[in-house]
Amino acid sequence: MTTALPEFAIEVSIEYAPWEKHPALDDVIGRALRQAVVTTGVRLRSGAEVSVLLCDDDFIAGLNKQWRDRDAPTNVLSFPASGDVTGDLVGQLAAAPLLGDIIIAYETTAREAVEENKNFQDHFTHLAVHGFLHLLGYDHIVDAEAEEMEGLERDILAALGIDDPYLGAHAEGAETA
Repeated sequence: MTTALPEFAIEVSIEYAPWEKHPALDDVIGRALRQAVVTTGVRLRSGAEVSVLLCDDDFIAGLNKQWRDRDAPTNVLSFPASGDVTGDLVGQLAAAPLLGDIIIAYETTAREAVEENKNFQDHFTHLAVHGFLHLLGYDHIVDAEAEEMEGLERDILAALGIDDPYLGAHAEGAETA
């Protein structure tokens, strides 16, 4: 039996021209976030919205400094519209008209893809999924939570035909913000 997903809007804004050389990013993001909803089983309000901003390292570094007190660029940042999601997570997400914002930096994404010998689009998809899971209340600060979040990322990406993004990553000390 197939259950219909509620429609939710994904607003993608490209604020840095090099992103435009990668075709169909709207479609890539849409498939990734919809698969994340299926895999997690989260209930979203029909018509809920997610904003995705594709920017450069300078812009994300400013946000990282302002909101995380880290004076450097990062690959992805997420800002849940409701702040930190606590308590009745399912109820909050089912009622939320706006889930939040995901911001992804081009240069860091491209550099990591090269350094980790990954396809750019696959790495980008992983970052979009990672950011979306943060909007859904998942985190990776505590080891047990990190294992759960990484497991979901692996499952979501596998359903999209993308290899395990963490294969060999922990042995080398790699981390996704």
